[in-house]
Amino acid sequence: MSELTVTLKNAVAAAKETLQSLLELDSQLAKAADQIELCLRSGNKLLVCGNGGSAADASHFATEFVVRFMKDRPAYPAICLASDGGLLTAAGNDYGFDEIFARQVAAFGVPTDVLICLTTSGKSRNIERALQQAKARKLKTIAFLGRDGGSTIGMADVDLLVPGDSTARIQEAHQLLLHVLCETVELRLKRPTAS
Repeated sequence: MSELTVTLKNAVAAAKETLQSLLELDSQLAKAADQIELCLRSGNKLLVCGNGGSAADASHFATEFVVRFMKDRPAYPAICLASDGGLLTAAGNDYGFDEIFARQVAAFGVPTDVLICLTTSGKSRNIERALQQAKARKLKTIAFLGRDGGSTIGMADVDLLVPGDSTARIQEAHQLLLHVLCETVELRLKRPTAS
């Protein structure tokens, strides 16, 4: 058996185990979907952030709401706070890297918006500061976490914790959870609200 085959088999086995563990997040995922649905039905917006691969996932998630996920439908307001290079470098230069997302939450966030943060380690100080700023401004918050949740666990209204030691497997699980949220919320928003 080739080295690549062994690596692939091990990765698939680990991914299967990690993805299976997501079934334990059913109630937290339902709370996250409720928050997002209520936010968007109220005419508010989603603010999404993360570092590195999680920044790419944040951008992907925001794009699914602004453009579409499964079917054509109205655009929903979602902003990826990791997407503007000029803004990020100015905030990092003037206030420090820890403040790059918090500064944007202060600028764009209003009560009942939802801040969605992604951190595979749970130790990203700029994510912690964004959550603190969101709480101060009365935003709802959802945190996608990895490993043991790090110092970020318990800071958000809803924690979606994917335990494990592999950043790759955690990110893959976060992507699946993000897609489940997209699909769930998009289907819900097609239906009129009950009066």
